[in-house]
Amino acid sequence: MLTEERRQYILAQLQQHTVIKSKALMASLDASESTIRRDLDELEAAGELKRIHGGAKRINGLGDEPDVASKSAQNLRAKQTIAQAAVRQIEPDDLIFLDAGTTTAQLIPFLADIGVTVITTGVDNASLLADYQISTLMLGGMVKPTTKALIGATTAEALNHYRFDVAFIGTNGVHPEFGLTTPDPEEAVIKRLAIHQASKPVILADPSKFEQVSFVRFADISDATILTSSLQGLPTSYQRFENIKEVHS
Repeated sequence: MLTEERRQYILAQLQQHTVIKSKALMASLDASESTIRRDLDELEAAGELKRIHGGAKRINGLGDEPDVASKSAQNLRAKQTIAQAAVRQIEPDDLIFLDAGTTTAQLIPFLADIGVTVITTGVDNASLLADYQISTLMLGGMVKPTTKALIGATTAEALNHYRFDVAFIGTNGVHPEFGLTTPDPEEAVIKRLAIHQASKPVILADPSKFEQVSFVRFADISDATILTSSLQGLPTSYQRFENIKEVHS
């Protein structure tokens, strides 16, 4: 196996397990102790991981994601502004996809009086939709503990059977070169599929998400309308994207 292939494997294992042992890597990669030690040392020097006794651990970076409670408190006013504007994309009787997440959750209070049906992959969002007595279908699948999102093959298979008038999707990063990104490969699959299944895919991104890059790309910027509350201070490279809309409440 080539050096680059080994190191990509190591990083992929860290994404899944947080901590990896050198002996396990030696067995999986059929590599010597000195080879694994060199790989880990050089990945640490590059800022990709942190060496610990007997192996390595993931550092805060592309693959890390705050839990729901932490995310809910961040940029709340911006998220509310985006949600108020996003509702204008909806018509009565629309079938809506609502991604898991704290930004998409801000939409829910505005949906009650429109008369829509919502399919969601968010456990918390499904509960809130029920509180507002909004017609809701919740897909099956594995629950990701940190974000309360449904993920996995079961979720993707179920989602593939539906078409949406509008899909509202969150993102961890918006970047002119690297596109729309998220920390979790399995969440990326769901987001990518929802965009494909929607007549009108809409990304909800508060200003903190711009110029950020996370672990997995799930779409190009041009694949959806992107709503944000401010474009102030962004590089001129964003100006070519007419689908990025600054909105106000």
